[in-house]
Amino acid sequence: MQPFLKIVGALVIGGMMSSPAVAEEVKVGESQEFFPLTEDKPYVHVIHDGRSVKIQRVQDPDYELKGYFAKTVRNCPPFCIRPERADPSVETVGEVELFDFIENELRDGNGVLIDARTPSWFQKGTIPGSINIPFTVFTKEADDPTIVSWIEKFGGVPREEPGAVTKMMEELGWTDSQFLTDKWDFTGAKTLVLWCNGPTCGQSPRAVKGLLNAGYPPEKLLYYRGGMQMWQLFGLTTVVPAAETVAAAESASGSAGE
Repeated sequence: MQPFLKIVGALVIGGMMSSPAVAEEVKVGESQEFFPLTEDKPYVHVIHDGRSVKIQRVQDPDYELKGYFAKTVRNCPPFCIRPERADPSVETVGEVELFDFIENELRDGNGVLIDARTPSWFQKGTIPGSINIPFTVFTKEADDPTIVSWIEKFGGVPREEPGAVTKMMEELGWTDSQFLTDKWDFTGAKTLVLWCNGPTCGQSPRAVKGLLNAGYPPEKLLYYRGGMQMWQLFGLTTVVPAAETVAAAESASGSAGE
């Protein structure tokens, strides 16, 4: 096992968080039955930190979730049940849609899976294939150099102020301007899936709203509301990031959060 990545399925960290063990490392129940992700999808492979990781369910039928994500009630606020959508204009996805995203957009380089939690949460374990960009990055002003830099990494191209004729043609629909704003050309921008700790977590919804405020098109944003809580409830593989990966996330955010 390489030092920069520990692949885990059942992991208990500081008594706060537990996740299921990688299936092939768990003794299956008496029936020796295999438990797939869906009826037609046994597992999903994804590249994480340069290594292939198999996402699958825990194979112990007696496994029970324990720790932080097994709790049903926390103080509200801040841990209130969130709306189904992070924003009315942004689609919400579930686990099956996320599997498809990982196998298609993420694999082909057309999408980014974003763990929008603060580094203190990220270091306890994340969904394979995710990169950590704390929500605090996206809640900065739209012209902040940090958020501008990330938008460029996502494929957004800065635009010069459009001339009067160009602007009129775009407004009249005479040119393909669906993904154009006064400041950005998002035509080739990647689709982003943002997630955090689950239905009571406000970190990824705030990140979504920050991206929308910066001009990112809602058609290229997706919200995985289930987050880490539902991911672990379904017994899905998690990974623990390397220390240097966490340090990079901390440097990018420069702050703590929820």
